[in-house]
Amino acid sequence: MPNDSRLASLLSVLEGLGTEASTTERGDLDLLDTAELVRRMNAEDRRVPEAVAERTDEIAAVVDAITERFRRGGRLIYIGAGTAGRIGVLDASECPPTFGTDPSMVVGLIAGGETAIRSAVENAEDDEAAAGESLRELGLSVDDTVVGISASGRTPYVVGGLNYARSVGAFTAAIASNAHSEIGAVADVAIEVVTGPEFISGSTRLKAGTAQKLVVNMLTTLSMIKLGKTYRGVMVDLLATNEKLHARSIRTVSQLAGVDIDVAAAALQGADGSVKRALLMLAVDATPQEAAAALDEADGVLRDAIAALA
Repeated sequence: MPNDSRLASLLSVLEGLGTEASTTERGDLDLLDTAELVRRMNAEDRRVPEAVAERTDEIAAVVDAITERFRRGGRLIYIGAGTAGRIGVLDASECPPTFGTDPSMVVGLIAGGETAIRSAVENAEDDEAAAGESLRELGLSVDDTVVGISASGRTPYVVGGLNYARSVGAFTAAIASNAHSEIGAVADVAIEVVTGPEFISGSTRLKAGTAQKLVVNMLTTLSMIKLGKTYRGVMVDLLATNEKLHARSIRTVSQLAGVDIDVAAAALQGADGSVKRALLMLAVDATPQEAAAALDEADGVLRDAIAALA
């Protein structure tokens, strides 16, 4: 429990945050029928993509910075607490099956550790030193990018992590839901998506959480596109770790190469399951060895490898 002066200071800070604000028009929510509740909540949610669009330039700058550091062998590391931390962990965990990346390439750190992914860990977000310690253990370097996520923009765990990241020369970005945020002031680039009062006051898993998810989707998806992880808008570096993904791999090769399913399946088998290699083999009649070498030479960009062999 904070002391009286700290409590007064915290109350003053919360009073000034748009994400904590209340609106008189929502005082009757408990009296509305369910359909009207759905309409009103959906109307609030529709504001989120517009708020994200207002931060296009900042998001693009962070995507370019991440991509540049990925090409140098660097990593993207998210740090956050509660919902914000879980969104970072979720985005990181989806990259290996979607883009065929090593699990260490995109990492999610959450205040309170693994337990906090499913359960609240008391006071974890107030530990300003914890994120820095975790980043130190990861061997953070100048080739890495650290993205701090906090709806309020003042979470001590995130502030401390960004300060540590800057001290070692890593690129830093902040995703907040309030303007003039503390984490935005610390980071190299601030992505402040101002989502305003929540449908239920202070419940930042709602609009703020949706905005955070939209932004992290862009950071990883767009940087992976720039790295050549897609071809003609299709995932070509996915890992076929289950039956659905194996079927998707065959379908992808069939559609992009314009061949039937049997030919696509045979090409994938010859390419040891690599969609990129199979497509390259079919595009220029290359051997698996030639395809692998051409892709290495082209830094994994299929379009460039096709051009080189053609």
